[in-house]
Amino acid sequence: MNLAAILSIFTKLLDICFVWMAFYFILKNVKNNIKMVLIVKGVILILIVKLLSDLLNLYTVGVILEYAIQWGPLAIIVIFQPEIRSVLESLGRTQLLGRHKILTVDERERVVYEIMRSVDYLRKNRIGALIVIEREISLEEYIRNATKIYADLSDSLLETIFFPNSPLHDGGVIIQGDRITCAGAVFKTSMNPSISKRLGTRHRAALGIAEESDAIALVVSEETGRLSIACEGELHYNLDPDQFRMMLIDELKPKMEVFFEADEQESEGEE
Repeated sequence: MNLAAILSIFTKLLDICFVWMAFYFILKNVKNNIKMVLIVKGVILILIVKLLSDLLNLYTVGVILEYAIQWGPLAIIVIFQPEIRSVLESLGRTQLLGRHKILTVDERERVVYEIMRSVDYLRKNRIGALIVIEREISLEEYIRNATKIYADLSDSLLETIFFPNSPLHDGGVIIQGDRITCAGAVFKTSMNPSISKRLGTRHRAALGIAEESDAIALVVSEETGRLSIACEGELHYNLDPDQFRMMLIDELKPKMEVFFEADEQESEGEE
């Protein structure tokens, strides 16, 4: 095998990898966007009906669906332009190698310890809070318009920020790594119709940022003191402190560590 053949194989493999990578990021962002999921389901339904019409020789239905398939992409781009833009923005914010350092086990434990101390104080005193932890997708657009802090994470600082008389009380805090980057951040609220109408702006904002990014959003209810976590487009409501802590620990683990743990559990099961 000469050099030209090896180079040809390498370029083909590289081409396939880029295509699969593009599909992965598109599907990952579509999964967390309710309206985009509905679009995908609608397209699949139309294709299934078109196949059935061809098999059963349904001429009129087939003609109508041909027009729908021909002009459908243009209609989708026009009608769902905001949702498509949101997906493309999320892809643009994604950073393949990660924006910040990966926390060591000790650093993660300290982050969880400081957050849990502050959350315990806030829930007992019925003080509302929204804490967002950035992961792979950058939250720079929200940091840009917030009040910059760039301070080491501590329970006393979080309690001070969310104190009812504080001017930053109503906004959210963004944590990058083991540091508080900003406070008073304003997030887009979720438009998910399935979310309970009893939940307020903080919960909707937490779910909103979890739908458009891979961030972890922690919420303390001002009215009830209940704890919730929004991540991967889902809101886990009314967790007890132990559930809250364990879920936070699991979500903060790097993907590679989670992968190795899953392999270890499978090996133990086989034994």
